[in-house]
Amino acid sequence: MATTTRGSNFSVSDVSRSEVDQTNEKILTMITYVGCGVSSLCLGITVLTYTAFEKLRRDYPSQILINLSLALLGLNLVFLVDSWLSSWGLYGLCVAVAYTLHYFLLASFTWMGLEAVNMYLALVKVFNVYVPSYMLKFCALGWGIPLVICTLVLIVNREAYGSQLYTDAQPSLKPLDNSDNFCWLQDDVTFYVSVVAYAVLVFLFNLAVFAVVLIQIRHMRVNSPAGIRSGLMHDLKGVASLTLLLGLTWTVGFFTWGPARIVLLYLFSVLNSLEGLFIFLFHCLMKENVRKQWRIHLCFGSSDLKSNLSGATPHQLESWPSQDQILPEHQYHGSTPVPAPQTALQLPPTPARETHPTQGQTWAFL
Repeated sequence: MATTTRGSNFSVSDVSRSEVDQTNEKILTMITYVGCGVSSLCLGITVLTYTAFEKLRRDYPSQILINLSLALLGLNLVFLVDSWLSSWGLYGLCVAVAYTLHYFLLASFTWMGLEAVNMYLALVKVFNVYVPSYMLKFCALGWGIPLVICTLVLIVNREAYGSQLYTDAQPSLKPLDNSDNFCWLQDDVTFYVSVVAYAVLVFLFNLAVFAVVLIQIRHMRVNSPAGIRSGLMHDLKGVASLTLLLGLTWTVGFFTWGPARIVLLYLFSVLNSLEGLFIFLFHCLMKENVRKQWRIHLCFGSSDLKSNLSGATPHQLESWPSQDQILPEHQYHGSTPVPAPQTALQLPPTPARETHPTQGQTWAFL
């Protein structure tokens, strides 16, 4: 059957796959459910913000962020309703839930890897290369690879989405005899091959890109003039944001062994259940261009804007920037991020020809 005991539902990617004592189990489960609920709300606001405001989704990093947020949102929502749907006692439904949870988990890992690929092309790649249908290919990979893997698991070993308690049961819509369950992968071999091995490949690449990006940031900081060097807090913010986008907090799950297992499980549960909150903080609340769009479209701070306009001279009104002149925080030229020019950069809503992602995009982590 597609169920597992509740003792492991606080961490679908816990590598050790061993149970903890009842007290820590309840606390970890509560932390995970509260964190996933908060993250779901924050991810929904993030997706809605970047989807509704066209100026925010023009560049590739923003479009990748939308897809990553959608994958994480799906993962959190399915996780939250998993136990409830399992309590219905329907085998077929539980298989579908386990399959969907597996799919969104792999989709989240895949989009984290694609985030690293885009960073590599934008920051490290020296020569501009025209990539036709850039985002279309990314979407095919980001949503297609997990679909292929999960479908192969379902075809090759349908009982992988099952529980050892019901290995003799036949696939059907008949009720299960245990409602206190969690729908997830039960076969250890399938779990380690389709989840752990896949995550290892993605995060090894992401760690390599992370190291390269840090070296590049340090190089840019050293070579930049003293007057325009970014502060330490700005760099720390960039590193933290980059860590989240590349999913490096998930690597904590690989070390949940031995005496420090419980401590690492708490760290893992807090960091990853609240990943949606962190994404919202770094890519909505802490980004000036996002806040500016909120103020324009949602009338936040409209009284201040009106007071400024009422006290402005005709000459100041003529020079007042229009909505079309609002620019992202940075524009890219070649492979090095530079401050955006003071004059407006007119970009057509739908470019006739796609260019390499280094041209005219905003780095989400800076």
